[in-house]
Amino acid sequence: MVVDDEQLAREELCFQLARIGDIEVVAQAGNGLEAIAAVDRHGPDLVFLDIQMPGLSGFEVARRLIERDDDSPALVFVTAYDQHAIEAFEVNAVDYLLKPVDSDRLDQALARARRRLSAERVPAGAAVPLNDQLEQIVNMMARRQVRRDQVAVKTGERIVLVQAEEIIFASLADESINIVTGQVAGTSNYRTLDELQARLDPEIFWRVHRSHLVNINKIKEIVPWFSRNYILRMKDAKSTEIPVSRSQTKRLREYLKL
Repeated sequence: MVVDDEQLAREELCFQLARIGDIEVVAQAGNGLEAIAAVDRHGPDLVFLDIQMPGLSGFEVARRLIERDDDSPALVFVTAYDQHAIEAFEVNAVDYLLKPVDSDRLDQALARARRRLSAERVPAGAAVPLNDQLEQIVNMMARRQVRRDQVAVKTGERIVLVQAEEIIFASLADESINIVTGQVAGTSNYRTLDELQARLDPEIFWRVHRSHLVNINKIKEIVPWFSRNYILRMKDAKSTEIPVSRSQTKRLREYLKL
């Protein structure tokens, strides 16, 4: 089963899994609550699980599944953020993949899952051997993505290279990723915001909403909104207003001491 709140990301992973003959994708889910219901309905052996989703996060889904009396499926986390690796292994995940998913790494994750599900697997409720955990963590750290200094932006018939720090915000609209800087506005060739964010500095670029990625240094004004949420006015020519999701409001308050 594949769980991700971005449809394009789900479809891409399902496409990669379809090329493997003995894998059947029995269900997809777009959020944590759908994921739990789908596990009950379809009983998958293995779940590829995004971490940042509306409602329940991937870790919250994992913990709810683990707390059940019956056997929970094996889990592979799929995310754009490598800083969650340790927590992934705390819930006994099989593996941890970074987006965009490399086909060789996907094969490795499936091999690990097969071993977990085989007759020699670790008994239910037992911890993965420490050496295996350390090996996975060390390998993950070695595979950290090299962040790009430049991003290609298509504007009209031209493709312009912009410095990453010049990006004011990027938004998902009509299945396209729109990028705005002080001088350029256009579309990116990345298919999802997760893929773009994986190439940018996570300390500077925040996913304040599932459809919006902002440069924290390019916020002009923070406007209080209903239910103690906020609207961000950015430093582009239009002073674009971007909503902050409830889950990101707390992080924004703590960072800016609001």
